[in-house]
Amino acid sequence: MAFLFVQNLNTSYDSDKGPVKAVQDVSFSIEQGESVGIAGESACGKSTLGLSLIRTVPGGKIDSGNIILDGKSILDISEKDFDANYRWKQISMIFQGAMNSLDPVYTISQQFSGILKQHKINDMEIAKTLLSQVGLDQSVLSKYPHELSGGMKQRVIIAMALLLKPKLVIADEPTTALDVLVQAQILDLFKSLKKQGVSFVLISHDLAVISEVCEKIGIMYAGQMVEFGTARQILLEPKHPYTQALLKSIPKLHDTQKPKSIPGTPPSLVNPKPGCRFAPRCAKIMDKCNTDTKLTGTQTGYVQCWLYE
Repeated sequence: MAFLFVQNLNTSYDSDKGPVKAVQDVSFSIEQGESVGIAGESACGKSTLGLSLIRTVPGGKIDSGNIILDGKSILDISEKDFDANYRWKQISMIFQGAMNSLDPVYTISQQFSGILKQHKINDMEIAKTLLSQVGLDQSVLSKYPHELSGGMKQRVIIAMALLLKPKLVIADEPTTALDVLVQAQILDLFKSLKKQGVSFVLISHDLAVISEVCEKIGIMYAGQMVEFGTARQILLEPKHPYTQALLKSIPKLHDTQKPKSIPGTPPSLVNPKPGCRFAPRCAKIMDKCNTDTKLTGTQTGYVQCWLYE
């Protein structure tokens, strides 16, 4: 069995107008040491998918589905057991905008030691090593968060997420606020950790960042994963019209053709209509696209589109 196996995952949020179906019937798998990149437009469900994997969905809930990590169904584990033995130890997350989550009244050293003591570890050398790996000097430990730049705080958060040596790291826009050189250093660290057997779920709007680290890519649109496959297949031979349009909207160096925006807007995720959610924006729409979707296997994954029935 795959190291991480996600099957028909559904997550929603309550709203005045009804449940917001942020993640609907999402399935994918990766092997140990392998990584998957999750891409798509803003509010497509990428971050909610990541939060679901670590069972932390503020204001929302996992409605159904299965998440199997290293042979264990983690949705069947009690919250007490999951918090004590899985969250941060086996599965960790670098949250989007996490640089603002550092406690302003404690030094970085105190915040690292607090995490270590909570898990009965008395070895600050681990923190010092990780800070070095993310390109920070040990002098950072004596500073308060307000004394650090946004990029430095982001790197501290990355080091904290890796502190307990998790097997799976969910990284939501981890290189935000980092300059190009530091971004490259963080991606090199991720690649180094992969060689040690660590797997990543890398959530990003930047397909260039994803392609640096990930063997597989999942494309999300309006809460659904419309295409999944190897990075090579997704980037060079995209199947779904949305994936094709997404790639055409990205500026490319030395490309004479201007990027093309995708006309229209994504649909509401409150009581979404049946059929393909991209249909109203799709140039290749067929009548049946408005009533149902068609899941078809590809050489390296799958695509949800009638064009390949």
